[in-house]
Amino acid sequence: MTEPRHHAVWIAVWEFQVRPDSTAEFERAYSPDGLWAELFRRSSAFLGTELLRDRNRAGRYLTIDRWASSEALRQFKEQFAEEYAALDRALEKLTEWEALVGDFEAIHAEHGGLIGCIGHDSGSQVNDLSTNPMHSEGFGKSK
Repeated sequence: MTEPRHHAVWIAVWEFQVRPDSTAEFERAYSPDGLWAELFRRSSAFLGTELLRDRNRAGRYLTIDRWASSEALRQFKEQFAEEYAALDRALEKLTEWEALVGDFEAIHAEHGGLIGCIGHDSGSQVNDLSTNPMHSEGFGKSK
């Protein structure tokens, strides 16, 4: 039996603390159909984005941006540096702070099964970092 081949997807995860009066505008701008996704779609290597809202901590959000590779993301940021910086400046007023949680690699088997990803399967416990004493203050830093 041969091992399945794996295809990596590059994932950038960001954490945001959104100002209480800005949640609706933030959700529109950072949604899969929002301003960031609109800019990212200018690259054929952009695979999609997700916006997650913390159910237990008001104003806390995560974005998960998927790219074909780290090189594709680097090239996008180089090619669209001005547009990226302008959008970042325009939207920074919506948040108290933001932080890159990290860059991740999701490993997919050729047959379509997900071997490693953010989340959990039915046999594992979900780890909520917001209740972990090591992460009680979140990943971010104040502006």
